[in-house]
Order: sequence, then structure tokens, then C-alpha cells
Amino acid sequence: MDGHLSSLLIMVACIIMSGYFSATETAFSSLNKTRIKTLAEKGNRRAVLVRDLSESYDKLISTILIGNNIVNIALASIGTVFFVKLVGPNGPTVSTVVITIVVLIFGEITPKSLAKDMPESFAMFSAPIIRLMIFLFTPINWLFSLWKKMLSGILKVPETEKMSQEELLMFVEEVQQDGSVDSQEGDLLKNAIEFTALSAEDILTHRTDIEAIPIDADKKEISRLFSESKFSRLPVYEESIDNIVGIIHLKDFYNENGITKKTISELMSPPLFVPMSEKIDDLLKVLQKHKSHIAIVLDEYGGTYGLITMEDILEELVGDIWDEHDEVVEEYKKVNDTTYLVDGSVNHDDFCEFFGVSTNSEIVSLGGWVAEQLGKIPELGDSFTFENLDISVKELDVHRASLIQVIIKNEENVTDKKKDPEDE
Repeated sequence: MDGHLSSLLIMVACIIMSGYFSATETAFSSLNKTRIKTLAEKGNRRAVLVRDLSESYDKLISTILIGNNIVNIALASIGTVFFVKLVGPNGPTVSTVVITIVVLIFGEITPKSLAKDMPESFAMFSAPIIRLMIFLFTPINWLFSLWKKMLSGILKVPETEKMSQEELLMFVEEVQQDGSVDSQEGDLLKNAIEFTALSAEDILTHRTDIEAIPIDADKKEISRLFSESKFSRLPVYEESIDNIVGIIHLKDFYNENGITKKTISELMSPPLFVPMSEKIDDLLKVLQKHKSHIAIVLDEYGGTYGLITMEDILEELVGDIWDEHDEVVEEYKKVNDTTYLVDGSVNHDDFCEFFGVSTNSEIVSLGGWVAEQLGKIPELGDSFTFENLDISVKELDVHRASLIQVIIKNEENVTDKKKDPEDE
């Protein structure tokens, strides 16, 4: 009888340890590392220990698996002997059924479910015990470490594998859906992740839209352009816009007596030039280094491709920055259920996403893509069909399609990824 009782007590202890190892594995794989680091910085010793153990995850998981297998094998062995003595020849069968059910309920499912609901708390509870286990199993962990290195060498497994931009975006999306961050914080994180992938040509103001002045311009004309454009800085060119020679600032053009008497050459500061392929995170550093608010973007031939400002870059991170001089431009005006009037300056990729089409074109603006499809300089009334869209030119700005009508043949094919302004 005493033998049965001792075997039963040992089996109970093995089940408890099996549950402990299972719960510890789930807790450390599910815990919020940011929360643990915050607690550790506040002086929580258990949190410090959990943080340190998490940083040696391979050693931690090896110890957990070794311990869990030891107690489960011991439980199965002792259980078989116990049930053979208790029920005779059918003992192994009874032992297999009973031990399997008990381990599943009390050694796996229940502890893992509890640990999943409170991972940080359980990790801090189990940390001292698992640290002792890691010390005790050091020789075995060392052998497993060698085995892992040998397998990695044979299978050519890279030691570290960074998360791709797509994986990071998916991670932020999951965190946002879980409610850990709100929609505004999530959008800011997504913008920050995508920030490094953008180049100057993706966000610049094209040369056709640049408000610039010739170096020999009349001061009254410059004053009028400052007043109408509402810009605080204007590029100055000599002969053509491909030869920008300076930037003139509003505060330098006016003084306490009105328009300054200085010449344009005396007023303007040297321009900052950047290639169209410059990444905007690098461009931001360049602007900060030169204490400049504006940069002229050059094409591959050294001509003026466009203009980019500090505000353009910051808007890629935080969204549109509005001031009292900004005009509210309705990029997609819904005429009826199947007809839209679209501003020709909208981003071509945004247009494709809005209407659910794919063009495989590298053109930046919608107006540029329309000209590419027509194969000539757009004229008023020009039209063509692309997939399920009838597209026609409704307004021109010099030689550029500035307003484009889009008629949807089959409304069910439209990807409604943006809200229509009238529905907001």
C-alpha cells in the first residue's frame, strides 16, 4: 500500500511539473516584451530576470523541452508499473489511456490556456525556477547547442533573419486589431515603416506645378506671385526652369518699409540639389544638415524634375499638415454611382487602388499616365478605355490633363478602399 501511495505521489508531482513546463513555454512565447522591459526599467527584479531569459530564448526553450520530456517519460514509466500492479496484465493499456488523458488535461491544455491569459505574470512567477533548471541542464544544453550549429551548417540556415517590410506591416496590423495601439498610432507606425522605401520622385511637386520666378523678374510681379501662391519661398531661375540659381524667402523680400530695395541676386540663397532617386529619410537628414526647407530634385540629365519641401517629407509620416492657406482639393469627385471626376495630379498608384485596376506603369501622376495611354499630348475630349473604365479628358492645364472623367462599366469590380468624400 505504501508503494502504491509513493508511486501515486511521484506521478502527481510529475503532472505538476509537466504543467509547469508547458505553461512556462507558452508564457515566454506569448509575453509582451515591451511591457516586460518597462517593468524592468522600473526596478522589478522578476521582470529583469524574465527579460534576460527571453534574450537567451534558445537555451530557455531547450531547458523547458528537456524538463518536460523527462517528467512525461517518468510519468509514463511509473504509471505503467503502478497500473500493472493494480490491474494486472491490462495495466499497460489502462496506463496509456489514463496517463494520456491526464497529461493532455493537466499537463498541456489547462496550464497553457492559463499562461496564455496572463503570460507576463506567469513568466515572472516561473523565472527563478527555470533559471535554476537552466543551470542544472547546462551540459545538456551545450550538447544541443553544438547539434544545432552542426545542423545549421549542413542545411545552410542563416543565423539571423530580419523581418521584411511586409511582415512588419502585417505585425502592426495585427497589433492594431488587438487594440494595443489605436488607429492613429497604427497609421503612424505604418508610415514610419514605409518611410524608408520612398524616394524623392514619389512625393515631389512636379516641375510643371512649380511656382518659380526669373532672375530678372519685376518686383511687383514677384510680390503678386507671393500673394497668390501663399508660398514663403520661391525658386529663382535663369533662362529656363532647368537652371535654378537660387531661392528667395518672403521674409527677405519684405522689410518694415515694404518691398526691399535689394536686387533678387542679393536676396536669394543658394539652392540645394538632390537626385530624384534620393531616399526621403536620407533627404530629411540632408535638409536638416544644410538648415534648408526646400530642395530642387534633378532628373538623370541634370534638369529640374521637381521640388520637395520639409513639409512634404513630414506629411509622409504624420499625414497632411494643413494651414490657413491650403486649398481643399477634392481629388475624387463622385458625380453619380458610376462616374467620377478625378484631379490629374493624383498619384497614379492611388488611382489604381481606388478603382481596383493594375497598369504596370512607372508614371507617377494620373495625368502623365493618361498621356502615356493616349500616346500623345492630351487634348480636350480625348478618351480611351482601360479594363472596366472609360476615361476622358475634361480639362487641360497647358499641355497636361488636369481633370479626368472616369466612368465605371461594372461597379462591382471597384475596390472601395477609400471613402467617397460625400459619404464622410
